[in-house]
Amino acid sequence: MGRLCVLLLLLLGACAREQQKNVVFILVDDLGWMDTAAYGSTFYETPNIDRLAASGVRFTSFYAASSVCSPTRASIMTGRHPARLQITNWIGGSQRGLLDPAPYLPALPLEEVTIGDAFQQAGYATGYMGKWHLGTTGYMPVNQGFATMQAVNHAGQPSSYFAPYMNPQRPETDVPDLEGDAEGTYLTDRLTDLGVQFVRDNRDRPFMLLLSYYTVHTPLEAKPDLVARFEQIAEGLPAQEPLEERYGSLTRPRQDHATYAAMIHSLDEGVGRLLDALDELDLAGNTVVVFTSDNGGLSTLSNRRSWAPTSNLP
Repeated sequence: MGRLCVLLLLLLGACAREQQKNVVFILVDDLGWMDTAAYGSTFYETPNIDRLAASGVRFTSFYAASSVCSPTRASIMTGRHPARLQITNWIGGSQRGLLDPAPYLPALPLEEVTIGDAFQQAGYATGYMGKWHLGTTGYMPVNQGFATMQAVNHAGQPSSYFAPYMNPQRPETDVPDLEGDAEGTYLTDRLTDLGVQFVRDNRDRPFMLLLSYYTVHTPLEAKPDLVARFEQIAEGLPAQEPLEERYGSLTRPRQDHATYAAMIHSLDEGVGRLLDALDELDLAGNTVVVFTSDNGGLSTLSNRRSWAPTSNLP
C-alpha cells in the first residue's frame, strides 16, 4: 500500500509540472484476488473491469497491507503501514480468541496526511463516496481532506443493498444521503450515480474521486434477475464439498455463489458506467483510474460454517 501511495504522490508531482490529471480511485470491499475474469475467474463476469485491466497496467505482485479492511484503508489513505498507524484490526473487531487482541486506535488520527489532503492542497476537487470505516463523527472523510462526502455510514457494511438501506437494530449501518430512493433501488448502482455526477460537476477543474463501494461485503444481496441467472450457471457445475482447515474452519473450494457473482456483475456495470462517462466528457485521456480491493475475498469461516461466498484458490 505504501507503493500505491507513492505512485499517487509521484502522479501528483507530475501533475504540478504538466496539466493536472484527474484521478478516479475505485476501492472495492473484500473483493478476492481472483474475483475478476482478468485475474482468472471463470464464474464471475467482469467485462468492464477486464477492459480497464487490458488498457492499463496490472499490478500482479501487489499486496494489501492487511487481511481486514480498516488497517488496509488507513494504509491506502496515508501510505503508512498499519502498525505505524496503530490501526491493526478492523474498527470494532476486538473479539477475543486464542490470543488477546492488540490495542488499536478507533479512528484514523486527524494529524495524519491523507491522499485527500494532498490532492486538496494541490487545488483538486476531492470527493469520497461509500464505505469509510476509519472513524465516525469528527473523523469522517470531510475531516480528512475530502470536500465532498456522500453515502458514508458509521460502520463497515451497509444495513442493506436495497433502499431504504436501513436497519433499526443497527442504525450505524444505515447509509445516509439516499433517503429519496425508491424502494428496491440497488446501492451499488446509486454509488455509481454519485460518482458519475461528481465527475460531471467537476469536469472543468482537476478532481480526485475516491469511490469506495460497499460491495462485495456482507450482507450478500443482489438483484433477483441476476441471482437467477448465475444460479442457473451454477447448477451445471458438479457438486464439491468445502475443504477442511485447521481449528474446524471450512474453505470454499471454488467460485459458484450466485448472489456473490451477481454483486460482482453490478459492480462491473458501475465501473463501465464510470469509464463511459469519462469517454463521453472527453476526460479519459487526462484521467488516471485506479481499481483495487481493500483486502482478499471471504473464503474461510470458523466453527464449520460453510457459507463463505468466494474462493481465493489457488
